[in-house]
Amino acid sequence: MMEQRAVSPDGVIPVVNGEERTVAAGSTLGDLLRELSVSADAVVVEHNREIIRDRARLNTMVLATGDSVEIVHFVGGG
Repeated sequence: MMEQRAVSPDGVIPVVNGEERTVAAGSTLGDLLRELSVSADAVVVEHNREIIRDRARLNTMVLATGDSVEIVHFVGGG
């Protein structure tokens, strides 16, 4: 079942890593990652202060104007 949020027919403007970004109305977090050419396996995604642990949810969580999205890349090292 898709998690629905209010969207505009002209697109929505979530705040991604501190910057406003326009995406198509109905876009999900998964769509956003694909648009940014980011692999869901290589990042941690926080949506409105909630870390999304279940990667399957990325494709069902619809973005809305004003949503806060933080995408953090894994960094290897030692």
